[in-house]
Amino acid sequence: MSRANIIQPGQSYTFADYFKLNFAPRDILAYFDATLQKQHLDFPRSERHLDRLIDLKQRIEESLPRLTLTSEAARREFLIAPVLTDVLHYTQATLNVEYPVAVSNQLKGSLDYFLQTQQTVVVIEAKNEDLERGFVQLAVEFIALDQWLDSEQAVLQGAVSTGTIWQFGTYNRQTRQVSQDLNLYRVPADVEDLLRILVHLLEF
Repeated sequence: MSRANIIQPGQSYTFADYFKLNFAPRDILAYFDATLQKQHLDFPRSERHLDRLIDLKQRIEESLPRLTLTSEAARREFLIAPVLTDVLHYTQATLNVEYPVAVSNQLKGSLDYFLQTQQTVVVIEAKNEDLERGFVQLAVEFIALDQWLDSEQAVLQGAVSTGTIWQFGTYNRQTRQVSQDLNLYRVPADVEDLLRILVHLLEF
């Protein structure tokens, strides 16, 4: 099957539709003239004092044994939102939930979480257990944001999260390369590392 048949040119697609496609991620991105590379991404960490870290970790550890995480909504509300609320506390970022983007008939939909400062944007996509297909959706959102944003930010950054596992990715707007981080960050075990990455991304 040719790549032209993967995405039907006359058909309408939302970002969530790309999560449902069973084609190879590289083939889906190739339709948009983008490439995919899996590699270890070395994100700098913020060195500032995280005064809410202990409380955040305790709240997550206490709630996890009693939570039923069978829905994306539960993961978003009880695991992802508390982390992002603390990110807002440490940075000057604003947070848009279900942020609508419409570039074309094949690049449209809502971003689960869209964090923004004057210089930087970070996208967080919430998913159930399937990180791999969730990352494809994140990558397509990067491609759409490249056309949507007026900013001069050279590399777009974001993550896909199940709530308990986070995976980062980047998109080089000039080379059209999506990079998928081989590192996974687990919550609550790696919540400090996760927070320090997110805060640093939005500090500058």
